[in-house]
Amino acid sequence: MNDFWANIVRYPRFFISSLVGLILVILTPFRNLFKNPKSRIVVILFLLIFLLSLYFILINMVGL
Repeated sequence: MNDFWANIVRYPRFFISSLVGLILVILTPFRNLFKNPKSRIVVILFLLIFLLSLYFILINMVGL
């Protein structure tokens, strides 16, 4: 029975480590873009435009 609870305790750690690994794999290409100054500006502008458009879409959906 102790092995059962030991395995149950391992699942959250496995989930968190898998999630962190997935996020790192997804963000690695963006991190490589920041090494070049020209692409850094493009990525920052794209993120800014994306976040602003998302903000305005959500504000209009809520009706504020």
